[in-house]
Amino acid sequence: MAPTLNIVGAGKVGRVLGRLFAASGAFSVQDVLTRSQGSAGEATRFIGVGRAVTGLDQMRAADAWMLAVTDDQIGPVCDQLVAAGLLGGGVLFHCSGAKSSLDLQLAAEAGAATASVHPVRSFADPAQVAERFDGTFCGIEGDVRALALLGPALAAIGARAVPIDAAAKTVYHAASVFASNYLVTVMDAALRAYQAAGMSEETARALAGPLATETLENVLRMGAGRALTGPIARGDMATVARQQSALDGWDGATGELYRALALATVDLARRASPGV
Repeated sequence: MAPTLNIVGAGKVGRVLGRLFAASGAFSVQDVLTRSQGSAGEATRFIGVGRAVTGLDQMRAADAWMLAVTDDQIGPVCDQLVAAGLLGGGVLFHCSGAKSSLDLQLAAEAGAATASVHPVRSFADPAQVAERFDGTFCGIEGDVRALALLGPALAAIGARAVPIDAAAKTVYHAASVFASNYLVTVMDAALRAYQAAGMSEETARALAGPLATETLENVLRMGAGRALTGPIARGDMATVARQQSALDGWDGATGELYRALALATVDLARRASPGV
C-alpha cells in the first residue's frame, strides 16, 4: 500500500502536488486542511481524493505530512503539529523555496524526519502545471530518512530532484526570483520604453519577443558571458551614458533600474573577458 499523506495548506502548489502524488500512487492522500471548509473542499476536488477537514484535531496519523502554507506559517504550523502529537516518527516536509528544513527543527527534535521540496515552476495555472509537470526540477534537502521516502515519490510524478545546500536556501530561492520574477520586471521596462518611442503595446510585444527569446536561448546554450551583446559588451560607454540620461528624463524608476543593470552588466562583461 502507498504511504499516507496529509496536506496542510492546499493552495496552488499543494493542490498540484497532491493531485500528482495521488494519481501516481506515490502517496495515498488522506486529510486536507486549509483556511476554510470551502477551500479544503475545492482542494480535494482538484486533487481527486482526500477528506476536507477544518482543524488539526480532525486529522489522522499519517506516514507523511506536506506543509504547503505561506512561509510565515511554516514554523507555527510545525509547532502546532508537534504540540498535538500528530507527527510521531513520520516525515514532515514543506514546499517553500526560501525556507529550509531547519525551520522544522522542533519536529525533528520530536522524532520526525524533516525536509523541504521546492518545485521550480510558475503555478499561475495549476491545472496546466499538473498536466505538464513531467521533467520539473525540484530543489530538495533534509533528513536522509525523509529524502528516502520523498525521492521515489518525486520520481513517480516525473520530477527531477536536485539536492541543494540547506544553508544556502535563501540564495537558491533568489536565483529563481531572478530567473522568473525579475525577468518579468525587466521585460515590462522594455515594453514601456518601446511604447514611449511611439509603438503600440501589441507592436512592442511583437518586437521584443524574438529578441528576448533568442537571448534567453543563447544564455542557456552558451552561458551568460558568451551570450552578452550590446553597447557594454562592445565597450561603448558613451551610448550607455546617453541611454541613461534619456531614461532618467523619461521615467526615474526605470532609469534607476537601468543604472543598476548597467553596473551588473559591466561586471559580467569583465568576468566574460578577464584581462581585457
